[in-house]
Amino acid sequence: MPDSPISQQAVFIGASAGGVYAMLDLVAELPGGFPAPVFFVQHIGTHRSQLASLLSERGPNRAVDAKEGEVPAAGTIYIAPPDHHMLLEGGVIRLSRGPKEHHARPAIDPLFRSAALDCGPRAVGVVLTGRLDDGSAGLRAIKDCGGIAVVQDPADAHEPSMPQSAMATVQVDHVVALREMGRLLLELAQPRADLPAVEPPSDLRREYAAARGDHAVENLKAIAEPSMFSCPDCGGVLFELNHKQPVRYRCHTGHAFSLRSLAATQEQVTDAALWSGLRALQEKEALLRRLARVQARDGIGDAADLLREADELAAASAALRKLTLQAPGPALPDA
Repeated sequence: MPDSPISQQAVFIGASAGGVYAMLDLVAELPGGFPAPVFFVQHIGTHRSQLASLLSERGPNRAVDAKEGEVPAAGTIYIAPPDHHMLLEGGVIRLSRGPKEHHARPAIDPLFRSAALDCGPRAVGVVLTGRLDDGSAGLRAIKDCGGIAVVQDPADAHEPSMPQSAMATVQVDHVVALREMGRLLLELAQPRADLPAVEPPSDLRREYAAARGDHAVENLKAIAEPSMFSCPDCGGVLFELNHKQPVRYRCHTGHAFSLRSLAATQEQVTDAALWSGLRALQEKEALLRRLARVQARDGIGDAADLLREADELAAASAALRKLTLQAPGPALPDA
C-alpha cells in the first residue's frame, strides 16, 4: 500500500445499533475546525441515509457522504455510503462493494484495517455502541500498527456488546462516556511529531490483500486453516484465521465473520431454511391432493395412495411448523 499523504492524526469511528444517536451527541461535542479528518461507519446496509445532513445540522463540522478518490480534509466527517465499504488507501478514500464482513456492508473492520495500514500510529480508532463485535478485529489492527484505541464506556452505550468485545480483544487506551469523548478526541487529534515508525504485521497485510481479492487463496492459506464451516453468504469453505482474538473466519471469496457474527448469521440462514422447507412440504401436499382428484376423475392410477402420502406430508408439515415456531429467531438487525 503506498504511503499516505495524511501527515497528521485521523479519527476512525464505528457504530451499529444506537450509533446514530451516539454520533449525534458526539459531533455536538467536537469543536469547529476539528484538526483531523473523521471517518464514520454506521451499519446501514442498503438503506438510504440522511446521516450527513443530520450530523452537519447537529455539530459545527461538515459531514459528507464519502466519495471515491476524495482526499480527506481536517474538520470534515466522512460517512460510509449505503452498501459500500469505506477504505483509506494512500491517503485517498476508496469505496468498495466488496464482500460483506459480519454480514454487513458497510462494515467497520475494513475501514479500521485500512486505517491501520495507511496511517499507522496516526490512526485513532473508536468503537461506539452496537451489537456483536464488528470493529474489534479492526481496532486490534490499529493497535498493532501503533495507533490509539478508544471505546465508549459499555455502561454508557445503548448496546454494550461492541464496546465490551473491543475491550476483551484489545488493550484499549481510553474507555470514556460520550460526554467526555469529544474533549478526548480533540486532544488525540492534535499534531504529533514524536510518533515512532511501526511495521505492520505481515498477516495484516495478507488479510487486507485477501479481502481485496489479491491472490486471495494464496494469502488466505498463509494466515488461516480450513474449518468445518461453510460461508453462509456464498457457500464456500471458511478458513479460521491463525492465532486471532476474537476467533474469526474468512472464505476465499472475501466474506468475513467473527465466531459471534457467524453464529448470528447462521441463525438467519437456519430460520429461512426451516420456512422454505415448510413451504416445500405444503406445496407437495397440495399437489398430491390435486393429482389425486384428477386421477379419481379420469380413472387413472390409485388416488388413495396419493391421498395417504399427502396425509403423511400434512403430518410432517405440522411437526416442522411446530419446530419452526419454537426455534430461536434470527438475530435482530444492527442498523
